Amino acid sequence: MLVAAAVCPCPPLLVPEVAAGAAPELDGARAACVDALGVLAAARPDRLVVVGPGGEPGHVLFHEGSPGTFRGFGVDLDVRLGGPGPAGADLPSLPPSLAVAAWLLQHVGWAHAPVEALAVDQRLWPERCLGIGREIGTREGRVALLVMGDGSACRTLKAPGYLDERAAPFDTEAARALREADLAALEALDADLAHELKASGRAPWQVLAGAAEGAQDAGGTGLGGALLYDDAPYGVGYLVAAWS
Repeated sequence: MLVAAAVCPCPPLLVPEVAAGAAPELDGARAACVDALGVLAAARPDRLVVVGPGGEPGHVLFHEGSPGTFRGFGVDLDVRLGGPGPAGADLPSLPPSLAVAAWLLQHVGWAHAPVEALAVDQRLWPERCLGIGREIGTREGRVALLVMGDGSACRTLKAPGYLDERAAPFDTEAARALREADLAALEALDADLAHELKASGRAPWQVLAGAAEGAQDAGGTGLGGALLYDDAPYGVGYLVAAWS
């Protein structure tokens, strides 16, 4: 069942080669992500499941070894999810959020457990997200989650979604819920509001809530949360949290 979780933002700018001269601006976020992944490693999982926002309807599974690339962002950089995949397998390419996750795992030299990934539609309704999470949270063995997703993209006039006065309160509540591992608050995040605020993390965060709830229902111990980073560079809310 679920034994630990890390929550990280997923902008390609998190990758220094993509950010180029602006890379130092996200040094704090990168360091926090490394710390969060350390919490996952310390939990000694048997399997790591990565969840991030995707553009396909429903949800799409990616096996270990799936390739990702940042060539679309002008950088000659390729990544791979975890270790090598099945010999001769023609694996589909990771969406950007999961490519960032693959880069993070390579960055820390992840070799603690096999990896698989799941891209969830950013418009997927909360009930579906929670159901997907419950399935993950009740799997046999020790399961860890790496949850990728951003808060609102409307925090300033220059933000990708322009300024929206609802953005800061949305991010504040999400940060509080992640800090306190408040499952009910994560489940209650408004899908329509999140879409309007371009908050890509809403669906993955609700998968996390479902996984934690499923583990509790199966007799597991509830996880405690810690918020490691909370800022809005470029007008986008970036949150890093660790549950253990």
